Amino acid sequence: MQVIFIHGPAASGKHTIGLQLSRLTGLPLFHNHLAVDTALSLFEFGTQEFKNVRASIWRTVFQEAARSSRSFIFTFHPEASVEPALIAELVDLIEAVGGTVLFVELICADEAILERLGNPSREKFRKLTDPNLYKRLENEGAFRFPPLPKPLLRINTNELTPEAAAKRIVQAIENGRQ
Repeated sequence: MQVIFIHGPAASGKHTIGLQLSRLTGLPLFHNHLAVDTALSLFEFGTQEFKNVRASIWRTVFQEAARSSRSFIFTFHPEASVEPALIAELVDLIEAVGGTVLFVELICADEAILERLGNPSREKFRKLTDPNLYKRLENEGAFRFPPLPKPLLRINTNELTPEAAAKRIVQAIENGRQ
């Protein structure tokens, strides 16, 4: 069982690449905004109640996937409202059943992020769309997060299309199995 854990800043292409990767591999995509949007339906972003609901959903998804040996793709934006220990807990849930978590880091130039924030597709998941708010949050430290485990692959999404990035992930996983 494998979890392909795609992480990177806002608007770096996590969801878009995750969709392409899902099409290539047949693995389901659990986009983090499914949990975020559920929590937002009841609580304001960043409140303790919001964080509790989001964490509970993530834990449940990872636990049930581990129990049923169900591989999947997960997207994550490292940011300060997430307890860093939660990520280690999610990894432990998968590894406890002999599974692996393959981290894929997306990087992207700030200029591209600011441009992509206005993409209408971001509104579907109530994502951050305001470049001024993004810069303010960044300056306030909202996106600070301890380093995640060493990635299997680091992809600059300025240089590759989502399709090419997904293919590169598949190749890296296949090469890792050899």
